[in-house]
Amino acid sequence: MPMILGYWDIRGLAHAIRLLLEYTDSNYEEKKYTMGDAPDYDRSQWLNEKFKLGLDFPNLPYLIDGAHKLTQSNAILRYIARKHNMCGETEEEKIRVDILENQTMDVRLHMARICYSPDFEKLKPGYLKEIPEKMKQFSEFLGKRPWFAGDKLTFVDFLAYDVLDRHRIFEPTCLDEFPNLKDFITRFERLCWVPSQSVWFLGAAVSGSLFLV
Repeated sequence: MPMILGYWDIRGLAHAIRLLLEYTDSNYEEKKYTMGDAPDYDRSQWLNEKFKLGLDFPNLPYLIDGAHKLTQSNAILRYIARKHNMCGETEEEKIRVDILENQTMDVRLHMARICYSPDFEKLKPGYLKEIPEKMKQFSEFLGKRPWFAGDKLTFVDFLAYDVLDRHRIFEPTCLDEFPNLKDFITRFERLCWVPSQSVWFLGAAVSGSLFLV
């Protein structure tokens, strides 16, 4: 029986999950919910089902795998990754996985606050000034490693790819000074199935009804 991934019909928090499911050749189906247009952003498609799925903490995204029902995007990623030994093997790798898992979420949430703000145009210039330092930190953490935890691909590489790619959409030149990050992007896209023609991947559809995240 296929797993069921439920999320809005946008890129959002499900992007890294979808990529990991594809990379691991997992048997899954998607349940996509559509949000209404501005100004109401009607969420009734999801709200009508939210408390009927048996989820402990009903939210999107969710993953249903038989008797296992998960919410929280990083918990879902870890669940899939554990099936394929993609959470790090050595203590050093596990430490790096834990650090990057949380760092990517911090950066992502910061970006979300900017992008969803009604004052986006006022806040954007300030955020653009912050991006080089954020990218520098990612670059230094990666160093000369092929993957962020070390020599082997882990689930946090999917998170890192998502965050770096979002910033590349936001500011196309933001990786120009960081060749190791550009190489990481190239290496990831060669190895992993990145659906360039899919509506949830295209830059124009990164945000659905809102903006970028």
